[in-house]
Amino acid sequence: MRAALLRNIALMSQKTLNLETLPTPSPAADEALIRVLACGVCRTDLHIVEGDLPSRLPWVIPGHQIVGEIIRSPDPKFHPGDRVGVSWIGGTDGTCRFCRSGRENLCDNPRYTGYTHNGGYAEYATARTDFLLSIPEALEDAVAAPLLCAGIIGYRSLKIAEAKRGQRVGLFGFGSCAQLVIRVLQAWDCTVYVSTRETRHQQLARELGAEWAGGATEVPPHPLDCAITFAPSGDVVIAALRSVDKGGIVAINAIHLDRIPPFDYDSLLWGERQIRSVTNMTREDATEFLKIAAEIRLTPEVQTFSLEQANQALEWLKGDKLNRPAVIQPQK
Repeated sequence: MRAALLRNIALMSQKTLNLETLPTPSPAADEALIRVLACGVCRTDLHIVEGDLPSRLPWVIPGHQIVGEIIRSPDPKFHPGDRVGVSWIGGTDGTCRFCRSGRENLCDNPRYTGYTHNGGYAEYATARTDFLLSIPEALEDAVAAPLLCAGIIGYRSLKIAEAKRGQRVGLFGFGSCAQLVIRVLQAWDCTVYVSTRETRHQQLARELGAEWAGGATEVPPHPLDCAITFAPSGDVVIAALRSVDKGGIVAINAIHLDRIPPFDYDSLLWGERQIRSVTNMTREDATEFLKIAAEIRLTPEVQTFSLEQANQALEWLKGDKLNRPAVIQPQK
């Protein structure tokens, strides 16, 4: 098969992917072999390629938003030709205290697709059958791919922020994840306020139905019931905290955060305001979200790339040149 893979970055002068020909992978006893139809490009892939996340393997195929079809599976629930999804959490140990208490997103020994296990920047991939997701028929391959990380983690952010139907909700940052979240909030009849640094993202937010859009740390004109921050900036967290009403929750959806500046407890946190972090997702989150996505016809516009263009997709993502989610289609 063809695959775009990352050799151990400690041995490389350039942080780029190599297009190589490899043997088609042989699945383990608990894994399915999948023909990759589409794989979303995520900023986490960029963190892996650029070394922001330390190398775990001598080489790895990135990509953790995989839509594919089953070639063979040991699990009778899945048959050849079935369409399935694979996300960032590709497996957990099932025995740690977090897994035993229904919090598999916090597992002590997770498998990360495209990081500790080869992912979807390839023509074929393997995945544990107990972590495969059924893709609703209403969602096409390329459209479903970005839902499998940005969409699911955005939905989990809504759960962590305890967003409810009809509320005022703030989104701080308006990349691909927030652009999916706003569609769910609209289906819930919420009023959405967006704070983001890019003027084109402010305009896009208005076009997608935001009640108001302003700068990255601007406070919306009305107190919020809850807020989600997507930018890796502590200044944005403070701005969100300044924006929520008493009892409001700020959910931080960012893998990295530069720092949280000192802030005044009496004016910003008093009144039972809360700050929470969002970590990974669970299979329950994924199943719930994909059902919602099919019901509300969540079909974002995407920009497709061939496997040969994987480095270009990552470069455009880094340079904020993408106006919609990027998706690699290895079979083209």
